[in-house]
Amino acid sequence: MKLKSAVTMVILFSTFMLISFGVGCAQKEQKPNTTSGKNTGEVKQSQIMRIPGSIGSIAPDFSLITLDGKEVTLKQFKDKVVILNFWASWCGPCLYEIPDFIKMYDKHKKDGLEIVGITLSSGNAAKIQSFVNNNSINYTILTGDEKYLKDLTVKYGGIRGIPTTFLIDKKGIIRQKWVGARTEEIFMKEIDKYISD
Repeated sequence: MKLKSAVTMVILFSTFMLISFGVGCAQKEQKPNTTSGKNTGEVKQSQIMRIPGSIGSIAPDFSLITLDGKEVTLKQFKDKVVILNFWASWCGPCLYEIPDFIKMYDKHKKDGLEIVGITLSSGNAAKIQSFVNNNSINYTILTGDEKYLKDLTVKYGGIRGIPTTFLIDKKGIIRQKWVGARTEEIFMKEIDKYISD
């Protein structure tokens, strides 16, 4: 009886080890190698599909209008570093950033920096223009149809809070994303990496 129990235990243990080893191998085979990409079956980092609006993805293009009715697309800013800021005139943290954006644009537009503010639920163009004038905003402010703006926020990964700001390099790739207000110092620490390229 004792021998039968011992044999049963050995068989169970051996079965467990084989199953564990098999599962481990299967997991190892399925895990993509994202570094070298030399061997068959390995996946390069550049081949992994990126989530829209995420860091490292191509910034989705858009077609919006300035407050005086001119059409603007993201493609128009090719070869420039773009700060793309989703904001609203009623948003306190958004207002906090505006003076720094004004200073940054004054200092660095000659170096190829563009700052583009996309207004969300801030009223009609006349109301937004009045806000822009009262706050001496010197950078590009865009608006558009509410449904189009909603769809655009989805393309940028879903804007869950404002301000949400993206840093887009000269090749149109999203390099940084900030949710919530930041200072000139924080923005410039990242912008400086791409503006001199």
